[in-house]
Amino acid sequence: MERILSIFRNSINSPDVRKKLLFTAFIFLVTRIFAHIPVSGVNTGALQSLFSQNQFLALLDVFSGGTLANFSVMALGLNPYINASIILQLLTMIFPKLEALQKEGEQGRQKINQYTRMLTVPLAALQAVGMYALLRSQGIIDNLSIIGLISLILTMTAGTMVMVWLGELITERGVGNGISLLIFAGIVSRLPILLTQTATTINAQNFFNIAIFSVMGIAVIASIVIVNEATRQITVFYAKRVRGNKMYGGQSTHLPLRLNQAGVIPIIFAVSLVLLPSLFANYLAVSPNQILHNIGTAITVWFSPTGFLYNATYFILVVGFTYFYTAVVFNPKKIAEEIQKYGGFIPGIRPGTPTAHYLNYILTRITLAGALFLGLIAILPEIARLFTNIQNLALGGTGILIVVSVVLETIKAIEAQLVMRNYEGYAK
Repeated sequence: MERILSIFRNSINSPDVRKKLLFTAFIFLVTRIFAHIPVSGVNTGALQSLFSQNQFLALLDVFSGGTLANFSVMALGLNPYINASIILQLLTMIFPKLEALQKEGEQGRQKINQYTRMLTVPLAALQAVGMYALLRSQGIIDNLSIIGLISLILTMTAGTMVMVWLGELITERGVGNGISLLIFAGIVSRLPILLTQTATTINAQNFFNIAIFSVMGIAVIASIVIVNEATRQITVFYAKRVRGNKMYGGQSTHLPLRLNQAGVIPIIFAVSLVLLPSLFANYLAVSPNQILHNIGTAITVWFSPTGFLYNATYFILVVGFTYFYTAVVFNPKKIAEEIQKYGGFIPGIRPGTPTAHYLNYILTRITLAGALFLGLIAILPEIARLFTNIQNLALGGTGILIVVSVVLETIKAIEAQLVMRNYEGYAK
């Protein structure tokens, strides 16, 4: 806590970092203003009533920051962009040209980000059409003309692209990852409502359940911090080298391998995918075709957020995306080449390919622990129901994980900014 307060004081005293923090706060304010600008022709009262009765829609609203319940111009949130990112990441494993582009450094990443933004547009338009069809079947939105429907699709698509733009502005001119921070801001904005709903539910139970829930909440927050900070230190020695009249190397260092190398990204990716079957089922359930209606109803029953199939799928997706994203952000072969390039070696392991295999061996095993932890956090609401018998738990582990992880990453980003500023001042 003292370290966090020290970082906060130093960031306030630093003009450059303070400017970035104020810019980030300004973007948060802009997104919250847009979140309360509703699309015309929507019965917001009936919409909020529908969301309060449907647990799936309530969960979807949490990750949209309340924009869905208000049906604002940003009702789709960042889901289309996240889905586009998943598709592009998968395509890089299939198409060699995209994989080569990803390895080109900053220029290649910018090109892939451009493709991601381009793919976001049709995905957002498709989701806007699906959302309109769902709400029209519930009598929440008026039956629009062709021009009105096109206007609605363009408005919601533009809202998503504005959110993507604001997120990239935070990444470029603010502090931390803009997309993660916007998701964080949306969850935090709904936190008072979630806490109220959870507290109301718990008050109806006995004191023992309240105590269990409190202990679980503290344990989850503490475990998230521990796992995010946990690393496996790999000792690396550097041989002595003589260049001219100077001797280089001869010292040892450590290569830190994080237990949770992927951070909060697997949870965000998994949430975007695990909600799709239920969303698709809601469309089919209101279809006039009896067969489609029965299929939609069956999917709704089997894929309920409290059901086994939903939670098992969620758990598997989180574990899978943890391994997938770890492979994207950490390349053992490239690290092994860099170690060999500078005359380094791991004791007992030959440089080059054996070092890459060793790093991959270690990373695979520590990632398993991190992936299982993220999977358990994802299905924490169902685990809490089993222990506390609270059937309507509004506050879940996924939201807590995203909030705590983004806070930790942002603190590290601020600290890095402070260190860089002090280094630049010293260099001058």
